[in-house]
Parts: sequence; C-alpha cells; structure tokens
Amino acid sequence: MMTNLEYTIDDAQWQMLLEQVAKHFDDLTIKRGFQYYKQDRVVGLTMPQADRLKAVVEGGELYSVSLTMPSLEQRSCTCPAGKSCKHMIAALLQYAAIQERSVPAIVNAATAVRAASAAAKASSGGKNAVGAMKAARPSVTAEELEKMAVSEWHQLFARALGPINQHARSMHEAREILAVLHGLKPSLSLLMDQLYELNAHLFALEKLVKPAQEDWRHSGLFMGYHTQLAMDELLEEAMQGFAGGLSITEESELWPRVTETLHYLREQMLKEHKSLNCFSKLYHACWRYWLKPNLSGPRRELIAEELQQLEAAKTEMGSTLSKLPWTFAESLMYLYLGQDEEAWELLRTAGTLLPGQASLLFEALVQEQAWERLASWLVELGPLLGSFRTDELATYGDYWGTVLTHVPDAEPRMWTTLAAMLPYSSTLYEDALVAHGKWREWIDYHMSRGSEPLDFRATMLKPIEKDAPELLLPFYHQAVERYVLLKNRDSYKAAVKLLKRLLKLYRKLKQEPRWEQFISTFAARHNRLRALQEELRKGGLFE
Repeated sequence: MMTNLEYTIDDAQWQMLLEQVAKHFDDLTIKRGFQYYKQDRVVGLTMPQADRLKAVVEGGELYSVSLTMPSLEQRSCTCPAGKSCKHMIAALLQYAAIQERSVPAIVNAATAVRAASAAAKASSGGKNAVGAMKAARPSVTAEELEKMAVSEWHQLFARALGPINQHARSMHEAREILAVLHGLKPSLSLLMDQLYELNAHLFALEKLVKPAQEDWRHSGLFMGYHTQLAMDELLEEAMQGFAGGLSITEESELWPRVTETLHYLREQMLKEHKSLNCFSKLYHACWRYWLKPNLSGPRRELIAEELQQLEAAKTEMGSTLSKLPWTFAESLMYLYLGQDEEAWELLRTAGTLLPGQASLLFEALVQEQAWERLASWLVELGPLLGSFRTDELATYGDYWGTVLTHVPDAEPRMWTTLAAMLPYSSTLYEDALVAHGKWREWIDYHMSRGSEPLDFRATMLKPIEKDAPELLLPFYHQAVERYVLLKNRDSYKAAVKLLKRLLKLYRKLKQEPRWEQFISTFAARHNRLRALQEELRKGGLFE
C-alpha cells in the first residue's frame, strides 16, 4: 500500500524519529513490525495533521494506530499490547517508505543507538543523540576504500545494513539496500566509482539470489516472480555499468581491486544454478568490456592466471561446482588464448550449452573481428544447440549472416551445419534457404517432409513462381495425389485448388499441351470418384 502524504519530514525530525524508535521499541518488536511491513499489512495510512500519523494495520483483526510525529510521546493502538507494538513499527516503516527515507535506518535504530552510546561512553561521553547515531554508522573515506580489499568492501556493506534486511525478495527491498550503500559512498575517482557501483549491485544481487537458491534446494521451488523481476532489473543496471569500458591504465595501483572484483564474480558464478545465468553474464561482461580491452603487455598473463584459478576451483569445490558456468568460463579463456581445439573439446564433453552463453562466446570473436574463427566456432557449437527451440536459435543464424558478409566461402559449411541440426533448426534452415534464393533445396526439403503447399501463404511461394516456377510442379502434383487418396469432399476441394495453381504454372511455362494431357489422364483415372468429378466441374477444370 503506497500513497502520498501532505506533510513531509525534514532531516532534523527524521533523526529525532530514529532516536524515539530506539527509545520506545525493543529489537523483538521492531523485527515483528518489520515482518508485518514486508507482508503489506498496513492497509491505511493518513496524516490529518503535520504531527499526527494514523494507520490501519491488519493483525488478528484490523487495528487502529495513532502516533505523534516525530516524538512518539503520544502513541496508541487498539491491539492488546497497546503502547509499543509491532503494528506501530509497521506503520512507521510504511511512513518511511512513502517519505523516501531509509527503512533499514528505522529497523536498525535501536541497535545503532545502543552501539553509539557505548562508543560515546568509551571515548568522550559527551556526544548528543544525533551525533551518536552518526558515529554508529560505518563511514569510510576514498583513501581508505582504495586500500581495502573488495572482500572488505562487502563486509562494510553488511555492517551498514545491520542485522536485519540482509535478504531481499523484491525490487523495493533491493533499492533499500542500494540506498544504504550509496549513502555510505564518499566522493570517488571515476575508476573507483565504477568499481564501487558494480560491487554495490553485486552485493544487492547476492542478497536476492542467495535466499532464492536456498529455497530452491529445500523446497524444489526456485525463484519467485517479483524476485526474478528484481534480479533482471539489477542485472541490467550492472550490465550498463560495463558498457562504457574501464577507465584504467596499465600502471594503475587499483588493478588489485579489479582482480578482486573478478574473483568475487567467479566465486558467485561457480556456485549459482545453471538456469540462473546471472553472475555468469556479469563475469563475461567483465571480461569483454573491462578486462580484455585493457590486457596488453604483462597484463595479458591475467588470462592464463584465470584459467589456473578455474582449474583450482574445480578441485576445491568438487560436487558443489556449477558445471555449466565453469565450462563456459574455461572455454572463454581458451578462446582468448587462441586455443580453440581445447575449448571445443571441453564443450563437447559437457554436451550442452545455453544459446545465450554460446552467443557470448561468438560475440568475443566478433569483438576481435576473427571472422574465420567465428565460422569454425559456429560449426563446432551448432550441434550442441540442436535441442533448443527455434526462437532461441535465431541469434545463432544471425551470426552466420555476419560471417558470410566477411567470409563468403564459409557458406557450404553453414548448409552442412544447419542440416545436421535438423529438425530443431528447421525454421532457421528454411529462412536461410529463402534468404539465399535456394529454391530447389527449399522444395526438396518440404517434399521430403511431406509438407502441404496450401499450408504456405501465397506470398511465400510467389518468389519461386517468379524465379523458378518449374520447381513447384512436382510439389503441387505430389500434394494433389495425397489429397485424392484421402477420399473426402474437403480433400477433393483442396486438390482442385492446387490443380488451378498448376494450370497457371503450365500456362506461365507455355506448356498447355502437357496440362491438357495431364488433366485428361487424371480425370479418366479417377472417373469413379463422383465427388471429385463434381469438384473438377465446379472448378472449371473439366467438362
């Protein structure tokens, strides 16, 4: 339940509200109120006055909450607890969300104030409540961040969130996490800002994906609809962050932060379920947009080092290793090293590859403009994609089109590969035949399948009628005989419809005598089929 409130809260009032929440509510009540908020139990929220918040919260029944803002000195609820209850916390959390304030700040208010109080006593003992709240929050300078390892960044992120809200199930919750991390970020250089933003999104993604995968392992359910939408949105934002490339020089002192980010991506990728394909996409994007363009000179050794890391992970993780992402990553490294045979053998042994992952491998070759190698990769990987649906293979066909513009001599390999992928590549194969004007092969393919000419739109057959009308003759004749063998009125009507097309073709080819001979023989051979004879007369084909 979201609404607009007439009265807003300024920073000083917000800090006072946090202090009062910490003063009047214990951790257990806050946790229970947080669950009510997550369950959308606040069904009504109004502010009749600037200092008065009223709400209706669903519990065992509907309870009415009234709070003075921001002091909370006067507060009431119609529930049995009455004075300081979870329904009030749920209302305050809803209020914070509407005011676009940090929900986690209220959730963690009590813990933060106690920690600040202890720190204040241990140091000066003279800080006021607002100062104590600020001191309790993690803070970091740009210089400190540069010296910290990426793993320490993620520890810092976790401390900033506090003990609650360490998991996310929706985009709203993911946005709350990112808001906390953005509030923590100091002013940074362009390179550090790129790394920080990526790791903030990776942290939020992990909070979405990890509980979803744990649920899947225990219940057989994988990811809820809203969680999936949130993951897709965060993934898209992270991918956009890669697009501009990485502002780094070969001598930069921040290379360790880059490789540590890669280590995090690898770790997450190798333990995610193969159907998720989230961190796997980010891992590839990191290599494509950030690492590969910046690997010159000694830095190129990073590829061989990554291959060693992947081999080590296979041994260390054992049965917990997600085999398909691992296979994809190793293949990518072999591709970068120019060791195509090793990559193909690895992929053949795995036996399958997702179309999206195959496209990422192909795209790496497009990036290098290695057109002959791309042709070879398309030949090798095509059979591994043979069991996927036609729409998933469309991009695979597009890569063949790209190759042929640069390597026309690769066309015979394309036909051999697409034919070997039948029947899954049927639409892809047909579209390629049409695009290249290979009408004889198109006709032969459909005759071998027993396709019906009437199943095709007339516009589909017009190019053949124009360029090679003689090829349609056996296609139509074969279908006419099949229709007659069905021996029913509808099939006879279909036969006559095709015979009319045949008449046009014979006239176009200036072979009317052949037509006259055929139709006379045809009518005589089927003279006992009265219904067919009637349809022939109705169609004007026979007197």
